Amino acid sequence: MPLDSKSNSELEFLTAIERGEVVTQMTLTKRIGVSIGLVNALLKRGMHKGFVKSRKVPFKRYAYYVTPKGFSEKSRLVAEYLEKSLAFFGDARSQYAEVFERARTAGMSRLVLVGCGELAEIAVLAAWGEGVTLHAIVDPETNQDQRYGLKVSRSLDEIGPFDAVVITDSRAPQKAYEDMRERFPEAQVLVPPLLKITRDRADLIAAAHERELSQ
Repeated sequence: MPLDSKSNSELEFLTAIERGEVVTQMTLTKRIGVSIGLVNALLKRGMHKGFVKSRKVPFKRYAYYVTPKGFSEKSRLVAEYLEKSLAFFGDARSQYAEVFERARTAGMSRLVLVGCGELAEIAVLAAWGEGVTLHAIVDPETNQDQRYGLKVSRSLDEIGPFDAVVITDSRAPQKAYEDMRERFPEAQVLVPPLLKITRDRADLIAAAHERELSQ
């Protein structure tokens, strides 16, 4: 799977300051997209590890720059990122291929993807390999009309007849699954294991509430 959030933040941090520019912690916060507290922690850790150093510049400001040791660490993180990303891509494509193979075996020939992010792109490639026809992509939050060569709609009501939906929403896969289950039987909502869907989550939540009330 992709880099964990800590390693990803470190990679983004080193990338943001590798040119030795005059930057403030607030600037780094905006570039990396993390809190100023985390930026401060990354600066302290980077300087402690010898990855980053600073020098004073006019107007009581600092220029942070990456050391040779820091460049080596960044190279390691990039290699780790690429290795894990490629491993995730291969695993995801394999799992979607299995989903499509089962669908084809069950006589489902027209499928709709739910979610148009990166997982949808992987699913499209897997579908090509399995000879399965994808009818469209549904994403309520999209403003696109087409992606990956498929029609993109905001609602299933805008799409013609189809046999099943395949969850490719990486932002909120559980919600996407539950929304689809309200409309279709389980056999028509296809999900790869990597999304970690809990099929009976509503029942589990209800049981947890009952246990709390009984204590």
